[in-house]
Order: sequence, then structure tokens, then C-alpha cells
Amino acid sequence: MVSLALPCPDAQLLAVVVAIRGARGGVGNVTGADLAALRLDDPRGAVDALRGLGWGVADALLDGDPVTPVPITVPDLAREVDHPLSFGESKRSRVSGWASRTLSAKQVKKLPPAARLAGLFVAAHGTSEHLAPLPPGLPESCRAALPDLLRKGFLAELSEDHGRLDPAVCHLSGLRPPAEEERSADAPDGAGGGVSTARQFRFSADTWARWKDSATPALRRHVEAVEYCAVCALRPERVAEAFMVPSDPRTFTEKTEAAYAKWKDAHPDRGPLAAEFTVAFRAEHGHGPSYGQLSSGLGWKLKRGLRGLVVERLVHHEWLMGTGTVPWTLRPGQAAQAQGITLPRARSSVAAPQAGARSSVTAPQARP
Repeated sequence: MVSLALPCPDAQLLAVVVAIRGARGGVGNVTGADLAALRLDDPRGAVDALRGLGWGVADALLDGDPVTPVPITVPDLAREVDHPLSFGESKRSRVSGWASRTLSAKQVKKLPPAARLAGLFVAAHGTSEHLAPLPPGLPESCRAALPDLLRKGFLAELSEDHGRLDPAVCHLSGLRPPAEEERSADAPDGAGGGVSTARQFRFSADTWARWKDSATPALRRHVEAVEYCAVCALRPERVAEAFMVPSDPRTFTEKTEAAYAKWKDAHPDRGPLAAEFTVAFRAEHGHGPSYGQLSSGLGWKLKRGLRGLVVERLVHHEWLMGTGTVPWTLRPGQAAQAQGITLPRARSSVAAPQAGARSSVTAPQARP
């Protein structure tokens, strides 16, 4: 994608994501939420740059429903002869998931587009085990951003033409092919508190401890509430992967959308029920439920894709809310709070102390 006549890292980064998703048939589905997650400096300018190459991008990507997939046509990837990307569907899905996890890695997700694009390059060609040559064709804007990757701990070493990934991101190395059992594993929801579908994570107690040491105090309290929850009794490696490896972005097929339309008609009280469940769950566990825990706790027997869409719609309509991509943070949203469905701490904060009264209670620090 960097060989295309694109004017800036914004457009290059968007082009990479679209090309991976459209590698097989020339059409990649991207939602407005996906576009926002890329944190581009000028999303509209990036879209216009792709249109300048003849890529078909509908206005709905910028102005439509942020959770509805928008198909983007890439003419060069639609041809049947001399196809530039020979991906099978399973490989395309794994590459797409890897790209999403790399761009969302804690060490780079808040850096400018050029640095995150550089992160994709060096992760695809590098390893944490030794210095590896920097990838050929690395754009100058990305090369200039490499010191940021070193400073943020994405790279452990950097020379003029070689780099080594930090062990904390070794699971993102493109040089380690996944084992057969990793490719075939059926994993639960990552965004809802499970593990990623690619299963390329290798647990290390030392790396996990360093990750927690680098977290904010509030995030660490939340992480350890999940890790040491006696009710959930989750394996440490599952908790570590859910926090260290962001889940793949969700896209939903027309079949899933149709199944949701039918399901929601049969569950008109889904919003209040879900919000009330998160209140009860938090009282017992000390943290929010995962998508799977929410679904099973309410007796909703949903397939994984439909379950993800159900939760996204509940969040979109403000029955639920979470803390970004941090897992196990579901709680009542604004619509639920308007009906009096709130966490106990939120209820108590509504009543102001009487005039002249003194209190020795210090407001607790906010949790994720």
C-alpha cells in the first residue's frame, strides 16, 4: 500500500486496513467505529485520497451509523488474474485480526498515524528475540517515528537499519507462524473479557507483571479485581490476554443483522434487563460481566457474532456503557440511569449532604 500515490500516513494507514479486509474479493467492510479507532488526524482527507485512486467509499463511512459496515471497493483487488494478495479466507481473517491488535497495542495506540503504521511494519518483519532488518519500503514518515516506538516500549532496540521488538509485544511478531491448534481454536469474545480469535498470545508471568506495573492505579485495581475474582476463577493467562491483546474489530454479516432484528422483537425488555444484570453482577464479583457472562446470565443463548451485535446495540442505545476497549467494564448507560438503574455508588452520589453537615467519607477513586 505504501507504493500507492497517497499523500500522508492517514491515507496509507486506512488503505492498509481496507486492503487487508478486501483482500479476497476486492471489497472490504469498515464501520465508522473502525475509522474512529484508527485515530486519523484527517479522516475525511484520508477517504478523499482513497477515492482519488478510484476506490469506492460511500459517504456513510463518515456520516452514517457508526456500527453499520460500509463496503469499500478496491478495484485492483477485485481482479481474478494476477491478484496482488493471494489470501485464503482464514489467512485474511488472521492478518486482519493481527493488524487490529497491533494498532491497538497499549504502547502505540495513542501515537500519531505514522508511528502506528511504522508499528505495523516492524511487527510484521521483526521479532523480540534478535535485531532484525527494518522492512524495505518503510515510508520516511514512519522511519522518523521509530524513536517514538522505542520510547513507548514497542521496540526494545533500534539501530540505523535494524530493530528488535520489546518482549511485551512479542505476541505481535509476524515472524512466528501460529501453531495448528492456535489456528483452529474457537475462542470467546475478546472485547467482552475473553481471548482473541487468533490465539497467538504466549503467556509470561514476568511480562504480565511488567504490564500491570505500567498500568494506571485505577486500571490495575480493575485488572486485579478480575484476576483475583473468586467467583469467576479465571486462569491468569486468560485475563492477561484479554487486557494485553485487544480484541478484533467486529463486523457483522447480513445474516447476523437479520438474526438480531428477529431476536430483538422477541426481547423488548432487553435494555433494562441487561443494565440490571450488570448491577447485580458487579455487587457479587466486584467488576462488570463479559459479553458471554451477560448473555448466559440472562439466559440468552446467542452465537458469538449475534452476541457481539446485541451488546453493541445495547451500548449504542445507551442501556449499557463500558470503558473503551477495556474488558469486564459493562455497566448501566445513560438510558438505564434515567430509569433509576444505577450502581450503588452512583445512587449515593445523587443525594447531596445537608447544609452544614460534615462527612469523613472520602469519595472513592473512579474505576474503569
